[in-house]
Amino acid sequence: MPELTRTVADVFEAGVREHEESWLSPLAVRSYETSGRARVDEECPLRTPFQRDRDRIVHTKSFRRLKHKTQVFIEPKGDHYRTRLTHTLETAGISRTVARALRLNEDLTEAIALGHDLGHTPFGHTGEEALDEAVQTRFGRRFRHNEHSLRVVEVLEREGRGLNLTAEVRDGILHHTGPGEPATLEGKIVRLVDRVAYINHDIDDAIRAGVIRAEELPLEDIEVLGARGSRRIDTLVHDLVEHSTAADDVVHGEDVGRALSNLRAFMFERVYLGEAASAQRDEATATVHRIFDYLVEHPDELPPEGPGDVAQRATDYVAGMTDRFALAWH
Repeated sequence: MPELTRTVADVFEAGVREHEESWLSPLAVRSYETSGRARVDEECPLRTPFQRDRDRIVHTKSFRRLKHKTQVFIEPKGDHYRTRLTHTLETAGISRTVARALRLNEDLTEAIALGHDLGHTPFGHTGEEALDEAVQTRFGRRFRHNEHSLRVVEVLEREGRGLNLTAEVRDGILHHTGPGEPATLEGKIVRLVDRVAYINHDIDDAIRAGVIRAEELPLEDIEVLGARGSRRIDTLVHDLVEHSTAADDVVHGEDVGRALSNLRAFMFERVYLGEAASAQRDEATATVHRIFDYLVEHPDELPPEGPGDVAQRATDYVAGMTDRFALAWH
């Protein structure tokens, strides 16, 4: 058996290279043509570099903590609300579907999707805004979860050694949101699908929580995308694949893209920043501010091994908290 395994391992890379050359689009990143890692690393004979990145991300503490970071609602009363982990898995699944249809690198796409929110704060976007405000007020710095996700994989995991991921995965994690565009089409898929996933499942959760009713969704946009979440995602994915193929890029069509943007604006107005969730937002904001301020004034209560000055260590600690840990600590 060991001899058979070695034979398979010996021909694995050649088989992957041959398959990718015959199947992948010329625009796709090849698995063995990565720009490399920050440090030289012995490669695995039975996994491509991007498969190794995926596995390293999934085995992190940061990834496991995502199951206790909610998307929109703090400690929702029910078992079926999305968490940051289920959002990540939904994003990864949809992203792989798009990558396969466009004949792009599925493993690279999946690794980016699984790592894109590792640096997200407790309490979703409210927590991110609160931590950004706290850091800015005291130290004149800014907090962005995409930048912190990169810090997690480069610096914080593995007791400060980082995961030593490939350049393409790090780039996709950093640029899944914010002003810069990903350097690869695989990264662009995750950037767009992230929005597709969270808008639609946040609608589902908001209806379940009674914050909005289905009939309140903007009618014109629902007619374009579909009345059910699964139908909207299906419409968005098909539109993305068809228009991306024609453009040699990763883009939505004008009509569907506009409808998605309108739904996002509706969710910010009615759910993310709406009156119905204001009490939870106030609680989350106060919790983040009080924890951060306390840690800055009592640095002896910070983990001793954290890299950086007091401001950075406090930021790292708060950003890494789950919702329930932050509430209990507070």
